[in-house]
Amino acid sequence: MSKPNKKKKVVVTTSKKKSKAPEQKRRRKASSSRGRSDKPHMELIFGRQNYILMAAGFGLIVLGMLLMAGGGMPDPNVWEPDRIYSFTRITLAPLLILAGLVVEIVAIFKRPQPESETESE
Repeated sequence: MSKPNKKKKVVVTTSKKKSKAPEQKRRRKASSSRGRSDKPHMELIFGRQNYILMAAGFGLIVLGMLLMAGGGMPDPNVWEPDRIYSFTRITLAPLLILAGLVVEIVAIFKRPQPESETESE
């Protein structure tokens, strides 16, 4: 009872080699389409005003958080609702945080000015 000897067929395909010139052209087009320029420095996504606005928004958020945290009670055994439910912690601090978030959104969506306009100012 010997098993019949089955041979596997191997299919070999050959492809024609492409010339190097078209590959180089494609590479150049791909690199230029990614937004790279011949400038030696790397361009940033946002402009200077965007970063200034982002820093201002971050500062407002941090200030709001600090105002909301406030200081501790002088005596932990005494309940002082005027300190905890003060205007600063309940109203002013959340408004500063929301204002900071709005400034951050404006900073992200504001389009940077072209270099020619910013240099002439």
